[in-house]
Amino acid sequence: MDQLGTLAETFFNWGSMRSAISDLLTTGVPNTLILAVTSAVIGTVLGLLLAVAGIARTRWLRWPARVYTDVFRGLPAAVTILLIGVGLAPQGMEIWGPDPYPLGVLALSLIAAAYFGEIFRSGIQSVEAGQFEAARALGFSYAAAMRLIILPLGVRRVLPAWVNQLISLIKDSSLIYFLGLTADQRDLFRIGQDSAATTGNESALVLAGLFYLLLTVPLTHLVNVIDRRLRHGRGAPAAPSPSEARPSPEPAPASEGAARV
Repeated sequence: MDQLGTLAETFFNWGSMRSAISDLLTTGVPNTLILAVTSAVIGTVLGLLLAVAGIARTRWLRWPARVYTDVFRGLPAAVTILLIGVGLAPQGMEIWGPDPYPLGVLALSLIAAAYFGEIFRSGIQSVEAGQFEAARALGFSYAAAMRLIILPLGVRRVLPAWVNQLISLIKDSSLIYFLGLTADQRDLFRIGQDSAATTGNESALVLAGLFYLLLTVPLTHLVNVIDRRLRHGRGAPAAPSPSEARPSPEPAPASEGAARV
């Protein structure tokens, strides 16, 4: 019982949670969402360019896209964030001052672009070749057929994978604390960690984890909804009720006399 009480006091102390909840709500959640959403938007644009370059006929576009994808998918996210955040810090000082936030967004965007690019490439290549041939037969140029026909079809098919990667991006945003964010730039993880270091109690960090769950679990269920819609279609007819599914009795055969009449 003493051990259970110690564990409860260490991880579920309401006083420690209450002292951190205000910062988590007003600073941690907005900064985490800003990091994740901004990086997702930039990464999506770069990922589409990488996907198109990765399936291009000319090797001068295809090879650099493949090398970029292999490098940024192969490196741990923490290594990439440190390389960019520390290596480009002098250039960042000249452009926007000592604020490390933009470099964190840049690092997350470059990481996301590699994963999004591979997701979009698989979606584009899953589109039937007849779709492209039909577009060309209707007079579309190569660029117009890709932009208006192939890309929309391919992206629609990989929406669940895109949302899954967005979930990973929300969690990876916690690694930006390596760059030394200021008090008003801290994300959920950094606020929970600071509170745990100050109080010697892990309850605030547990609360930060709960906030991450509140952000990611609904997205996980959204993935399932999107996947179900894509597989079965929004306008799929509902299954008939048992009474409707029961076959109607066949009409009795006419009597022999009636048949002769």
